[in-house]
Amino acid sequence: MVLGLAGCGGNGGNGGAASPGAATTAPGTASTPASPSATPTPTPSPTRTYPLSTAPRTIPAVREHVAARGPGWRPGAGSGVVVARGSGALADEARLLARELGIANRGQVPARAGDVELALAEAGSGAPESYTLTTRGGRVRITGPDEAGVFYGTRTVKQALRSGGVVPEGVIRDRPDRPQRGLMVDIARKHFTAAWLEARVREMADLKLNQLGLHFSDDQAFRIASDSHPEVVSRPHLTKAEVRRIVALAASLHITVIPEIDSPGHLGAVLAAHPSLRLRNAQGTVARGAIDIARPESARIVDDLLREYAELFPGRYFHVGADEYRALMVSDPEASYPALAAEARRRYGPEGRVQDLATAWLNDRAKVVRAAGKQPKAWNDGFFRGGVVAADKGVEVEYWTGREIGARPPAEYLSEGRKVVNVNDRYLYYVLGEPNQFTYPTGREIYVSWTPLVLRGTQAVPSRYSGQILGGRFAVWCDFAGAQTQDQVAAGIRTPLRALAQKVWDPREPALSWAEFAKLAGRL
Repeated sequence: MVLGLAGCGGNGGNGGAASPGAATTAPGTASTPASPSATPTPTPSPTRTYPLSTAPRTIPAVREHVAARGPGWRPGAGSGVVVARGSGALADEARLLARELGIANRGQVPARAGDVELALAEAGSGAPESYTLTTRGGRVRITGPDEAGVFYGTRTVKQALRSGGVVPEGVIRDRPDRPQRGLMVDIARKHFTAAWLEARVREMADLKLNQLGLHFSDDQAFRIASDSHPEVVSRPHLTKAEVRRIVALAASLHITVIPEIDSPGHLGAVLAAHPSLRLRNAQGTVARGAIDIARPESARIVDDLLREYAELFPGRYFHVGADEYRALMVSDPEASYPALAAEARRRYGPEGRVQDLATAWLNDRAKVVRAAGKQPKAWNDGFFRGGVVAADKGVEVEYWTGREIGARPPAEYLSEGRKVVNVNDRYLYYVLGEPNQFTYPTGREIYVSWTPLVLRGTQAVPSRYSGQILGGRFAVWCDFAGAQTQDQVAAGIRTPLRALAQKVWDPREPALSWAEFAKLAGRL
């Protein structure tokens, strides 16, 4: 009789090899009775069989896992990471994974039992950032159409080992639901060290997030060194060498760093060094943080800074702000700011209004960063309904609020054909000090209720707009900078960031309950 020890492998765990010459019977298969005249054969030693594997526990969860029977993979003596022939561009990914797993990095050599092999697939063989991870025969092979996808496959290996001790047998096919997935940090109101930002980059990489926004200019401070206008820089600040180190680390982990210089509002730190450019109302009162957009000198200084930092940040995007301009946060901008109203009429005729000046300002700043090779982004309350001047259709809308004057319902932006990134302040804002009815999110509401289609409040936009919603970003704002230390911020955003990562990677209802997900987040 053939004995099978079904289940000894336990969730794809490693098992012992069968004894030499032992017969193996697949589960559920009957053995064939021996002929009476046949020569008796020795009773074989028991062989190990395996239950069907289950998907690894990772954040974000893998999109598809094809189960198989087998021991799975875990690093052992002699294991290494290798790169397939013709895939030398994956050398950095191989080096990192080998270091993380404590195994050899053997370069471009044929894979052998116990190895993890990384390979680039043919172009067009899958969606951007997708990967296929195959575990069989005592080895793992990760393939993808680009380096980012293969890298994400290595993150799945790392997390599977941490959560379950093994990469389960079978095939994983995985890809992100949204192309833009990330974190934004307000480093203007509160100084964060380069080391803290580098730690967030590494954390984001393990979660398959791919964008880090840095809001480094505001009323309170300007936090990156400048050569064109050193007079605007605050202390403490990041040096350019520190920024280059952060950007290089991020690039190696397939994360784009997005700079933001917010204008024409939120320029208080710049205007402290250039007080003549401050905007004043009809009574001569300074409008906090607002630059006078009727003056050519205002555009010159902002454009100097945009061009300077476009060189420092080599990534694809540049955020030009455009939110909360004080002249447009009053009930009657033309009465409150008659000088701006007069300039609008001079430029655009009798129908010209202050909002047209602000829209032209946004368009001009977008031209500057586009000329530097960047895709411009701006906050949603910088795009206005009607007017003589229309906002550039190519500027990506970062939708954060419906609270501000001029902020329109999300469907209005989408119906105009605009592309939108979800930064919904109801779910995705972590505001230090919890002002204005904000509370620190735990991540539960993101995990249970939010999707990329929920752009404003709790209401989703129609699914027909889904293709225009590029993704989502969790935002840390430092309105009361002293309310938390940077270590407290890191701890506070840990679980919400994981919830966001799950919801922008996989559009389906999560398989784990919130309690299970939070427990997994703690374990990983």
